[in-house]
Amino acid sequence: MFELTGKVAIVTGAAGGLGQGIAVAFAKQGACVVPTDRAGVPMDETAEKCEKAGAPKVLPVAMDVTDQESIRSAVETVRTQCGRIDILANNAGMNRPMPAEEVTPEIWDAHFAVNIKGGFFTAQAVAPVMKAQHFGRVIFTGSQAGIVARENQQPYCATKGGIQSLVRALAYDWAKDGITVNAVAPTFAMTELARKRLEDPDYAKMVLGMIPVGRLVDPGEIGSAFAYLASDEAAMVTGQTLVIDGGWTIW
Repeated sequence: MFELTGKVAIVTGAAGGLGQGIAVAFAKQGACVVPTDRAGVPMDETAEKCEKAGAPKVLPVAMDVTDQESIRSAVETVRTQCGRIDILANNAGMNRPMPAEEVTPEIWDAHFAVNIKGGFFTAQAVAPVMKAQHFGRVIFTGSQAGIVARENQQPYCATKGGIQSLVRALAYDWAKDGITVNAVAPTFAMTELARKRLEDPDYAKMVLGMIPVGRLVDPGEIGSAFAYLASDEAAMVTGQTLVIDGGWTIW
């Protein structure tokens, strides 16, 4: 179930955190994995974990989702070396929490450049390959912050809410081409950044108090959701946002 053997999967923002969890999940299901991140960001750990998980091929590629030429070059590299592109996990993102009064136009634009614009134009770049195959899976990393408010995170919330609308629009346009487009919206995940923030006992109490199941989500659990949406079993799922939040948004 959720087998991805023979599929080629690109994962953006894959050097660590959720991106690494997604890449490893694809590897476990038999996909050839292309972890990407900005030039100079080490991807050795992700590549090694994907290889150990069983990926028949791992091809780390430098790609900056805010740079159109970088996107074009990376996609062409994958197409040339792998022969196809079946899955795009649009995971690269940024979040700079601060009071609304301190948000500058530059900070606002940076969030949208990565979280919305970057994801859209990466999807646009792989679309011709997927259309030629009449098969494709485009999956965005959304967030519960696109559904409920998060304190001092206005640009981030706006972009993650926008992803849900973007997913629906792309899903509608590309359905006839055999391409599904969905999003996964996690709660706080157990990444290195989260561990550091949870060292503050008051912050930890607040976060865990909002999650009925009483714990953070593991990146591997997010990866499993991506693997499902990338699989043949999810062929009729498109334009949807799958919320993985331990119950936070049911309040």
